[in-house]
Amino acid sequence: MKVNVYAKDLSVSKDTEQTISEKLGLIEKYVLIDESTTAQAMVKRHGNDIKLEITIPSKVGVLRSEVIDHDMRDAIDKSVEKLESQLRGQKGRLSRRHKEKLSKTFYEDDDYQIEEKVKRVKRVIIEDLDSEDAIMQMELMDHNFFVYRDADTKIVSVMYKREDGDYGILEIV
Repeated sequence: MKVNVYAKDLSVSKDTEQTISEKLGLIEKYVLIDESTTAQAMVKRHGNDIKLEITIPSKVGVLRSEVIDHDMRDAIDKSVEKLESQLRGQKGRLSRRHKEKLSKTFYEDDDYQIEEKVKRVKRVIIEDLDSEDAIMQMELMDHNFFVYRDADTKIVSVMYKREDGDYGILEIV
């Protein structure tokens, strides 16, 4: 990862720039950060303290930390901790969402192939119904969703059963 260090209202030594680059280099172990990624670090005065803002574009979003501290090294350490925490959270959310496989963002190898999970394609005839009839049809078929066209608005909709036992509608526009 490349690191650009900018200073505003103060000067930053080469040692500080190198320390920031080395510390940010430690978070490359998370696969969400690409080698071609460019991190932006802004150091500026904030009253009597130092404010360090770091922004890193990752494969699933922008990571950002903002730390105010008296000591530059402490600010760098706290920023890296915040960024690592954000990365662990992103990775955890992706792994929970994809249970058996991690997201494609973690596997960019040519060798890795995601198995096809679609086992069956079913075609349905969309009927004009109101929401009450859609619920009745869904319950009769013992499904947790039902596709229909709203009789009043003519919008294709999906009636679904929520975990709390109520119903929801997705309107496809």
